Amino acid sequence: MNRKTTRRAFLAVGAAVAGGVVGSKVLQQKSAEGTGRSLNLPNTATMPERVLGATGVKVPILGLGGAGQTPLSHNGVEKDAIAIIERALELGIRYFDTAASYGPSEDYLGKVLPAVRPQILLASKTSARDRDGAWRDLERSLQRLQTNYLDFWQLHHVSFAAELDQIFGKDGALQAIEEAKQQKLIRFSGITGHHDPAVIAAGLRRGVFDTTLISLNAADRHHPQPFAPTVLPIAQAKNIGVMTMKIPAYGRLFKSGALDGMHQAMGYTLSLPGVHGCVIAAETVSQLEQNMEVARTFQPLNQATMAAIEQRTAATWQENTFFRAWT
Repeated sequence: MNRKTTRRAFLAVGAAVAGGVVGSKVLQQKSAEGTGRSLNLPNTATMPERVLGATGVKVPILGLGGAGQTPLSHNGVEKDAIAIIERALELGIRYFDTAASYGPSEDYLGKVLPAVRPQILLASKTSARDRDGAWRDLERSLQRLQTNYLDFWQLHHVSFAAELDQIFGKDGALQAIEEAKQQKLIRFSGITGHHDPAVIAAGLRRGVFDTTLISLNAADRHHPQPFAPTVLPIAQAKNIGVMTMKIPAYGRLFKSGALDGMHQAMGYTLSLPGVHGCVIAAETVSQLEQNMEVARTFQPLNQATMAAIEQRTAATWQENTFFRAWT
């Protein structure tokens, strides 16, 4: 499969979409194909930021997730999805996480984000483990998102050692990553997972990934195979950027009474050494605003508070790490 013309094609698309905003200092933008209303983007950081490992990229500690219990990943709710995306921009969220397999998520984001593309960070993923399959996903993601490059392109939910063998083997997905980087279709590569931390750790030891996205919440500490002590030390040693997910366990940490609210869930994860940020989906604009307020006022928790939060999840860790069974 010949992909040599890919970059040229997407450069043409990207130039047409983004040409009106590159170099502009005007912070009032209009979404490309969304509501068409003016968006008032803040020109200073609205929450703490951290440098994402060796990428050198400064990321806000909260990013918007594009899957789960959110309109972004469901068909027939475009109006609600776009309202969340536009409000996220106005609140100062700059990191948007999606994937080729997240239903209409990329399409929804592609209706809003092109107008502000130079000002945001865009991450997508491929579930393919082979070169050609990964290339197909990348091309489709770029088309849906109406962009000529991704800031982060990640291998999605890598769960087994055999998948690593395929990824790094002949005609594996790593080849697509290397080619896409050479063509400047992606800036950084990553590996994501929520099943087996040993597999993610093994992938990071290869030294080819810039970032990782892993599940990390307070209940995970009680899992027989926790992510934090397995993955974070390797990421720190190699200066790999770490983004986190499953922070409130789809809200179950609150429904079970284990934690009182997002201030504890987000506060715990963001206080773990080596974590740079988290992505959380929003069911409504109101929920997004509440999450943003927690991020805006975040202060690292001390060890005593961290231990107390961990203890509160000890009796319900299984129901709050249910996603660990997914592959």
